[in-house]
Amino acid sequence: MNEDLALLAELVKRRNALEEEIARLVHRPANIGNLGEFIAAQIFDLRLAGSGSNKAYDGWFTTGELAGKNVNVKWYSRYESVLDITPNTLPDYYLVLVGPRPLNADRELGTRSWSIDAVYLFDALELYAELKDRGVAIGIASSLHRGLWEAAEIYPNARNPKISLNERQKQALALYK
Repeated sequence: MNEDLALLAELVKRRNALEEEIARLVHRPANIGNLGEFIAAQIFDLRLAGSGSNKAYDGWFTTGELAGKNVNVKWYSRYESVLDITPNTLPDYYLVLVGPRPLNADRELGTRSWSIDAVYLFDALELYAELKDRGVAIGIASSLHRGLWEAAEIYPNARNPKISLNERQKQALALYK
């Protein structure tokens, strides 16, 4: 038997076991979207919707100045300057967790580690209006210019005045770096 094939089989079994553990913890399938929602709920005091398949939003802020506002949580394993936007069913906010900017080695290997290097908060209506005014195609993988990302950043740099992170939140996000 091919040693690589046997090693791959063992790695897949270990991955499956980890996914089962994660699914038991988050009570949803262990994919990056569901984990992003779980992490965001714990760190940002969100109440998640009962179903993981809502079109417009994933939950609501329960504390702070955004209490009662709904939010669509995204977790992208890489920062690639794009955001999936649903123009027909906009939430109040998009909360976007992103991993690192891709390096050439990442592109070659196709790796997409699940880490959180930065977090952004976008007011969905303001973002939609800005993109529409600029003639940007809005939908899956909408391209956002760097200035929009910088203005929306809440972690590690606090640039967006709509939300301030406390030390507990910053430490919790740092766990995923």
